[in-house]
Amino acid sequence: MSDDVILQVQELIESANASLKTAHALLRQVTGVTDTDRERIVSRASTMSGSTAAASGKIVEGVFDGQNMVDASGQTYPVPANYASKSKLVESDGMKLTITDEGKFIYKQIAPVKRKTAVGVLIQEDGQYKILAEGKAYRVLLASITFYRAEVGDQVTIL
Repeated sequence: MSDDVILQVQELIESANASLKTAHALLRQVTGVTDTDRERIVSRASTMSGSTAAASGKIVEGVFDGQNMVDASGQTYPVPANYASKSKLVESDGMKLTITDEGKFIYKQIAPVKRKTAVGVLIQEDGQYKILAEGKAYRVLLASITFYRAEVGDQVTIL
């Protein structure tokens, strides 16, 4: 591919990104919703049974948002990246967190969402790793990248 074509493609991508940012801003202005992904996660979490106190600690149910577990009230709990990667968690998976009397956090995946497999290319954008597949960019955890020893440009399969 010639340098002119590459430059033209980069300009088109920058223009498309600017248009998307403007469209998102207009949507937020019209709907009043500041973070649609967070709204969706909290909404799904509110359908779960919530939190309870158990003999061995407190139990909280919520939904994985890609980095944290979010409960029905919007409270976030950090999910260790190595656990999320090892367990192959994806956004919207239902989770249960047991907080022991000693303060230890024990996570368990209880309601996985339906998985769809796609093949894409690993990129790094704004310091975040993403997979470009089927015309969309999917965020991916750094722990997954290092665990599988993936490098930018690699073709990978995602769930």
